[in-house]
Amino acid sequence: MPAPSVTHETDQRILDLAAEHVRRFGASRLTVVAVAKEAGMSHGNVYRYFPSKEALFDAVTEQWLKPVEAACRTIAEAPDPAFDKLERIIISVYRSYRDKLEGDPEIFDLFCRSVEEGRAIARKHRTRLQSEIQRVLDEGTSGGMFDLVDQRRALALVFDAVYRFMSPVAVRLDKDVPRSQMDGRCDRCVRLILRILASGKI
Repeated sequence: MPAPSVTHETDQRILDLAAEHVRRFGASRLTVVAVAKEAGMSHGNVYRYFPSKEALFDAVTEQWLKPVEAACRTIAEAPDPAFDKLERIIISVYRSYRDKLEGDPEIFDLFCRSVEEGRAIARKHRTRLQSEIQRVLDEGTSGGMFDLVDQRRALALVFDAVYRFMSPVAVRLDKDVPRSQMDGRCDRCVRLILRILASGKI
């Protein structure tokens, strides 16, 4: 079930309280009853806004993913060269994930859980990222910066090559690797991708 859209002040208050409970107690110990009590309402009223605990988790996750997606869209729409935009999108997503992992790990774990369970919120997020990267690949091809034989293979190459930096589960696995090392690895990986995309061999 997709996460409900947050359009009401009450929705936002419930989301804020749910996120705080996840941070304090962990997702496994969150109860709708406890969130409702702190919000000053019945748990039945919470279910009017979010029909299940999983829907509540999805909405909390979606709330911080939206700015990540918006940043990618802004980069893709900018009047910059395609190779620059592709690099910036990949690095933007990676840094957003790593920042969330380091600064808000319990909420980041909700995102990882949605990926591992194949939930709609995770699938939609990946699709939106793919759409922005595909747009940049198309632009780079039409502008002569990329020499692509097969657009689908090129998109798959990008995601395969940067899996370590754009999969939240992989990012979490690297949490004990110093940030400076991972930043350098991401930069080198992106430069390699750009050379391949310009080579006419994909």
